[in-house]
Amino acid sequence: MDQFRGQARLPKFAVPTRYDIRLKPDLTACTFAGFVAIDVDIVGNTNFIVLNAADLFINSASVSYSSSSKVLQPVKVELVEADEILVLEFAETLPNGIGVLDIVYDGVLNDKMKGFYRSTYELNGEKKNMAVTQFEPADARRCFPCWDEPACKATFKITLDVPAELVALSNMPVIEEKVNGDLKTVSYQETPIMSTYLVAVVVGLFDYVEDHTSDGVKVRVYCQVGKTKQGKFALHVAVKTLELYKGYFAVPYALPKLDMIAIPDFAAGAMENYGLVTYRETALLYDDQHSAAANKQRVATVVAHELAHQWFGNLVTMEWWTHLWLNEGFATWVSYLATDSLFPDWNIWTQFLDECTAGLKLDGLAESHPIEVDINHASEIDEIFDAISYRKGASVIRMLQSYLGAESFQRSLASYIKKHAYSNAKTEDLWTALEEGSGEPVNKLMNSWTRQQGYPVVSVKLKDQKLEFEQSQFLLSGAPGDGQWIVPITLCCCSYDTHKSFLLQTKSETHDVKELLGACQVVSGSSWIKVNVDQTGFYRVKYDEELRARLGYAIEKKYLTETDRYGILDDSFSLCMACQQSLTSLLTLMGAYREELEYTVLSNLIDISFKVGGIAADATPDLKDDINQFFINVLQFSAKKLGWDPKQGESHLDAMLRGEVFTALAYFRHDLTLDEASKRFHAFLEDRNTPLLPPDMRKAAYVAVMQRVSTSNRSDYDSLLQVYRETDLSQEKTRILGSIASCPDPNIVLEVLNFLLTSEVRSQDAVFGLAVSKEGRETAWAWLQDKWDHISKTWGSGFLLTRFVSAVVSPFASFEKAKEVEEFFAGRTKPAIVRTLKQSIERVHINANWVQTIQKETQLAEAVKELASRKY
Repeated sequence: MDQFRGQARLPKFAVPTRYDIRLKPDLTACTFAGFVAIDVDIVGNTNFIVLNAADLFINSASVSYSSSSKVLQPVKVELVEADEILVLEFAETLPNGIGVLDIVYDGVLNDKMKGFYRSTYELNGEKKNMAVTQFEPADARRCFPCWDEPACKATFKITLDVPAELVALSNMPVIEEKVNGDLKTVSYQETPIMSTYLVAVVVGLFDYVEDHTSDGVKVRVYCQVGKTKQGKFALHVAVKTLELYKGYFAVPYALPKLDMIAIPDFAAGAMENYGLVTYRETALLYDDQHSAAANKQRVATVVAHELAHQWFGNLVTMEWWTHLWLNEGFATWVSYLATDSLFPDWNIWTQFLDECTAGLKLDGLAESHPIEVDINHASEIDEIFDAISYRKGASVIRMLQSYLGAESFQRSLASYIKKHAYSNAKTEDLWTALEEGSGEPVNKLMNSWTRQQGYPVVSVKLKDQKLEFEQSQFLLSGAPGDGQWIVPITLCCCSYDTHKSFLLQTKSETHDVKELLGACQVVSGSSWIKVNVDQTGFYRVKYDEELRARLGYAIEKKYLTETDRYGILDDSFSLCMACQQSLTSLLTLMGAYREELEYTVLSNLIDISFKVGGIAADATPDLKDDINQFFINVLQFSAKKLGWDPKQGESHLDAMLRGEVFTALAYFRHDLTLDEASKRFHAFLEDRNTPLLPPDMRKAAYVAVMQRVSTSNRSDYDSLLQVYRETDLSQEKTRILGSIASCPDPNIVLEVLNFLLTSEVRSQDAVFGLAVSKEGRETAWAWLQDKWDHISKTWGSGFLLTRFVSAVVSPFASFEKAKEVEEFFAGRTKPAIVRTLKQSIERVHINANWVQTIQKETQLAEAVKELASRKY
């Protein structure tokens, strides 16, 4: 049996083709009984059957294998928990061909939000359990013994024995329901061929709203009793999106129905189970009265993302987790395509830059990983559901689509899906389809982007009417990297009509731009050149001093698109963090955005100002107030323009921007904002429906009142906790959790952190409360060490544990603290956090380097005083 231990994959001598699964959950005892009959094709010479199982109690006497000629009992049944495999040894070699493996077993409805688990809800003041599955990436094995790998596709026939009054859902429509006293037996149509991680079951009490697509697919949104009104927006998005994807992929949705259901306890944002998509409540439900514009957008993009998976992931599935990005990168990219089609005024492709930036941030670490990453054990999979697989993945797809052209790209995708439907694919299969459809050498172009980690910074210098381009790997540590890429360069000069594009395939190249410069019909000295037009390329650009100054001028004069204004600032910020550009020059550039009103650009400016404000306070505490004042000044124009109150007929983006601008002013402790917020917050406490505090402004008010809370003045904190306890809207609860730890009093921060560990906070939501104030950082670190055993035990089997580590550790900025963190975790690491811990410690080193570089800037103090005194 030892030959099967410690292997990344299951042996290939037996292949499942069909599962017949019967489950009987007990929602009171929180256990379940199971039976599975698996049609297995024996294709190799073996007397073993090896499949996955974990946390199950196998009835060894029940296990049998029946072929056409005989019934065999195994001589040995061993569940190897370390490898999550069930090894069955038979006395004789198994006959080749199809046989049936029968197993009876029992399991626990766990509280870990993975496998077959329990979630709690309240009905008429009484706490009840529901049973839910979450199998991706490798947890179907916790519900039934199976070949739990994406390439082991089969069909699934599911039967459930459940309490008669409950709703029981699975991937397919019900074909029969038999009531027998208090129980009913529900049978479902057999599924098409699919992977185990997409099987789903939900049992509980639910209401639903229903609609149909134009070609007759029944679509329902299920939610807790009394919340159906909140499901209508997601239902509308789902129906429209299914129709849009049917046209885009040139293949209809493959199942007769699509159910989407809100689950109160849910670790991820959502899960694309075939025909039964599960969601956090915050990602599916939208309340006209109490949800913010940002919540509405979140629901639309998450629904569009999960429905994209019904084609990209469910119909065509990655062969192994190395190719996870094929699922997640594509679903992310396509969700923007769908959302843009449904809500063109949301300007969603500009907001896509946030995805790109998140990918660039993580991939600027030495401890990043390639898009295609080797996975050697199931415990490693959770950590790659990250910004590389999703966001870098989506960004390189956008870069490739931009290079190949939208029509050619769409045609090639449709043929890829047609060719690999009901099967599995690797990254190279997609490149082959795109290569055939476009005639371009896609494989050669893209391997440098998916098989090596990182990305380039392209340095640009203007010399004698020639542009010199040089690429090198960009690392936030400022260290040199040795990667090289095929980089699609685009540039424009003084106008978007004067442009040029080429592939940078070597380390450096020089291009004559005499003609482009000659076409500039602008005053001499102000001609500007922008590289990476509209930020379609996944790389940074570093301009020489003169080109950078000209771009600052172009920003002030509004010559550049919002995507280019975003890109220039984001590149400049990253170069500053990597100590390749001074903080003085970054702050000067930020001043050029003082009249910015475009949501995505200003939202990123705000994020950058938080980071810069924090790091500058570490580096030069005496300049902290002046730097904060400068940021307050930069935001004054937009704050005055937007005001606290929504305007009749204003755009979705202005509604989102207002909340972010005033939240930022609250974080910077702007007195006028804190006063106004306090007034409106107290009006809200008197009347939860007051127009003085609409949902878009609540986060700003909550953060603002927490800035003046202390142990001797805590009434506003207590009031916020009361609002938290009274609301049954998850979005409101997470809004409050995301605000209360911003308090500058470390004692209150400690109270908040301890509150996160109580039963009042669902374990999926605790991570929202880790956004602690600068003054609370040390408190949070001491708390994490003190509570680590409890946290590790409670969240230790999923990706949420990594959030505790990164949120608490990453903000520090000293080499001593990095060493302290390393020492604490030396004997406490587990496979699920290894990558995150290394990345978090690397971030602390990057911050520490940055602090030291800022301290050496001789002109910083003078520049900051001057910038802070400017009135915009």
